[in-house]
Amino acid sequence: MSWTIKLEDIDDLARGSALLGTGGGGDPYIGGLLAKEALRRHGDVTVVSLDEVPDDAVIACISMLGAPTVMVEKLPSLDEIMSPVQELSEHYGRPITHLMCIEVGGVNSTIPIAAAAAMNLPLLDADGMGRAFPELQMVLPTLYGVSASPLAYADEKGNIGVLRTINNAWGERIIRVAAVEMGCSIMLSAFQMNGVMARKALVPDSLTLCAALGRSIVEARVAKTDPVDGLVETLGGRSLFGGKVVDVERATTAGFARGRATIIEGDSTFTLSFQNEHLMAELNGVVLTTTPDLIMVLDFESGEPITTEGLRYGQRVRVISAPADERWHSPAAIEMVGPRYFGYDTEPTRFDGSVRAGVPIADSDGIA
Repeated sequence: MSWTIKLEDIDDLARGSALLGTGGGGDPYIGGLLAKEALRRHGDVTVVSLDEVPDDAVIACISMLGAPTVMVEKLPSLDEIMSPVQELSEHYGRPITHLMCIEVGGVNSTIPIAAAAAMNLPLLDADGMGRAFPELQMVLPTLYGVSASPLAYADEKGNIGVLRTINNAWGERIIRVAAVEMGCSIMLSAFQMNGVMARKALVPDSLTLCAALGRSIVEARVAKTDPVDGLVETLGGRSLFGGKVVDVERATTAGFARGRATIIEGDSTFTLSFQNEHLMAELNGVVLTTTPDLIMVLDFESGEPITTEGLRYGQRVRVISAPADERWHSPAAIEMVGPRYFGYDTEPTRFDGSVRAGVPIADSDGIA
């Protein structure tokens, strides 16, 4: 069922997307500002479910690629956000009919809202991950054979390009170099697909879930109930740890924000390892959860999500985990986004602490 994003919906959407973004996807406050300005200038955005998308729709994402730490000081304009979509339309010789979020996470859930408003296009109630991941190829459409190419990209200076690559992994390698040269943060439009493929390859109802989660945090505070416990129940996850941030090691390298955060409570030491997104959680050296399941950090009292670039010494936080879309646990997906891909010598550990090798998932297209 279609619905409309209005100005008053943005804060809840941004908050919920920051939660599901597992620490990445960019600053939700910045993304919210962009979306609000676009809605003020151009009007509300129509959101359509995957069931409503025509089979012959021309769908593409619009997103930020780069280090979230940089975007805090390098705010894109609406022109910069729109230009890759316009370039992709010119490249195809036909207009993009629908926009989508490539991930649910911070600015990459709100930038598409801004673009949809400015370009008067509908936005899909879906995304390509059900969370956020740091690299271009790390989307469910890759598992279905959807190419990121041709990929259009742009920076704030007016530089625009179109990239064609032999596969999505090569797209990541080349566009990351371009992003570093263009200031470690660029806008891109890619993963063109029709409605038939979108229904197979995307995660449905993502924006609806973001709005509901963001709203639940505020409602819990008003009702003086625990917002974090409510989120754990809604997501079917578990609480991992709560304590004080005592150290954050963070560096922007090769277009990523990489680092570790240490949280203590009593005699217990909890460590988060991240590359844009939180990828592994350990308690006293024992792995509790790893990618691809979700690891989320929230303010201890308010339940506000905290991004990796927002982690600071002295914060009191709580860390929770939740299951990812089950397709992320297929062997092909684990090879692409499992802990070993990121250099951690450990088996994938589920949100509940269990260690299970990837199991092929029954699918009409034979994903394994």
